[in-house]
Amino acid sequence: MKKLIKATILGLALIFSSTVFAQDKMANNIDNSNIALQGYSPVSYLDLGLAQKGSNVYKSEYKKIVYYFTSAEQKVSFDKSPEKYIPQYGGYCAFGCYAGAKFRVDPNKFVVKDGKYYLYLNNVELDAKQLWLAENDHAKLKSVADTNWEKLSKTHN
Repeated sequence: MKKLIKATILGLALIFSSTVFAQDKMANNIDNSNIALQGYSPVSYLDLGLAQKGSNVYKSEYKKIVYYFTSAEQKVSFDKSPEKYIPQYGGYCAFGCYAGAKFRVDPNKFVVKDGKYYLYLNNVELDAKQLWLAENDHAKLKSVADTNWEKLSKTHN
């Protein structure tokens, strides 16, 4: 069953790769505006466990990537320690990284675990968050995804 799930993910990688191909930033899932997380607040994910759209009124730039926040307080939190709030796998789908591919994500599909947050692809074909949770072994999935990310972060998809 696990091999079937992984094969399905890899097959879907071919289908969805064209949407990721247009991105010039290899290690970050951003659009041409350099806005991370489709404008969602990284502080909301980690500190509140919520997916909240940020505002361009409250924004910071870190390593040439722009992050939006819901309040001045969130911006201050981020500015104090930005590395804490950077999404895992550059904001690409965690399960995709586990399967060896970069996928864009649905910013409302995420998991917070051990002081980090992980984002997931979700569309009519696939709910990657549910696949991740169904494996019921976060440490194993993360270990494989981390290893794959070492290569993926250096490549255009």
